[in-house]
Amino acid sequence: MSRSDIGVIGLGVMGANLALNLSDKGYRLGVYNRTAAVTAEFVVAHGQGRDLTAADTPQQLVSQLAHPRVILLMVTAGKAVEAVIEQLSPLLAPGDILIDGGNSHFRDSNRRWRELGARGILFVGMGISGGEEGARHGPSLMPGGAAAAWPTIREMFQAIAARVDGVPCCQWLGDGGAGHYVKMVHNGIEYGDMQLIAEVCHLLQHTLGMPHDAMADTFAAWNAGRLESYLIEITSHILRQRDRDGSPLVDKILDRAGQKGTGVWTAQDALEQAVPLTLIGEAVHARMLSARKAERVAAAALLGSPPAVVPAAERAAAVDALHDALYAAKLVSYAQGFMLLQAAAESEGWALPYGEIAMLWRAGCIIRSRFLGDIKASFARQPAPPSLLQDPYFAGELKAAEAGWRKAVMLAVGSGVAAPALASALAFYDGYRCANGSANILQAQRDFFGAHSYQRIDRDPAQRFHTRWLGDGGEELLP
Repeated sequence: MSRSDIGVIGLGVMGANLALNLSDKGYRLGVYNRTAAVTAEFVVAHGQGRDLTAADTPQQLVSQLAHPRVILLMVTAGKAVEAVIEQLSPLLAPGDILIDGGNSHFRDSNRRWRELGARGILFVGMGISGGEEGARHGPSLMPGGAAAAWPTIREMFQAIAARVDGVPCCQWLGDGGAGHYVKMVHNGIEYGDMQLIAEVCHLLQHTLGMPHDAMADTFAAWNAGRLESYLIEITSHILRQRDRDGSPLVDKILDRAGQKGTGVWTAQDALEQAVPLTLIGEAVHARMLSARKAERVAAAALLGSPPAVVPAAERAAAVDALHDALYAAKLVSYAQGFMLLQAAAESEGWALPYGEIAMLWRAGCIIRSRFLGDIKASFARQPAPPSLLQDPYFAGELKAAEAGWRKAVMLAVGSGVAAPALASALAFYDGYRCANGSANILQAQRDFFGAHSYQRIDRDPAQRFHTRWLGDGGEELLP
């Protein structure tokens, strides 16, 4: 009996579609799901003409695999992954490869990489983006972990990945949890993109009074230009979808957003890395605020008033302003995301290939956008700018969009429509380009109440000073 090339554990939506993708590329599969009926149903539904072998237990699955054994885990992050690894690890030998394809926290992947590596088992944490469709026909894959595993699995996973100009959206990213970290930041950017689009939709509908079909046409037109991206494209389809009674379906959907935690992880790690990830943080907070539906309904009755509607003669200009605001804020979101990747690479000792990461996101993933090639070009410059905001191309794009961006934020503020992501992106932009900001007041306050000291712009930056603010006003040079 021929042995399977890879074992897949977990046959939910993502696991099942990745398994079918692997099978389509000619790989022999062993499959196992904790619920035996799911495994049986999968093989009955898809086994015809495919080399699929069902396993009733993890032990049976491992026994069916060729050496070195390669196993892809597609189970829920956290305790479920931990439990499966605990089951599998005694069954594996040095050189075997265990791949976690879920949305695991990168620190868990760091730990698993070390612990399994001590036994010679090659652990890979692989971020996967693209949802059901991507998994089936070509996802974006972000592998990292034990580098010794890459020569064995490279061909397999590049074969099933999305491709742009013949280049697979699957490249090795680094040791430990590097792959899952990149996926986490990807998801954070996704949160930001989605929130920006939602805010623009709200303004188009409630401040400009635009009907849904016109909104859909607007997003379709935007998708043909600089804003071309997967999320812009699907928003056009969403706005055009009708319910059975002919009314826009999106208006029937409860405005309470769910989240699975990766956006929160991104915001939390940004705080730990001291990276101002303001837009993504606001996107996470917006989802949290949306969850307080009953509270918001009560507050609307007490505090609310309908948003001011823009006069018809001004609406075309307002739409153009919203386009520019959405574009500029998206650029800020990606710039902040790459700032976080750079900070994490330094603290974790990773050599992340930033330009290649942008290329991984060009197809098969949720945040694919037209300007990812321009991000690749930015990191190819010698020397690379410290931030995308200092890249000549992106600086020019932001300057060109700035006037419309400001008009859009003023439109939101003036009409009483919350646009935290659009506004926070603009505030970050203004703060980032401010050579002399307001933090001197903060430092004086800190020294006043806590004697925390400060530096002077007219003295050696290595020197620190403290002022006796309520005494004689004298200043001390601290040792």
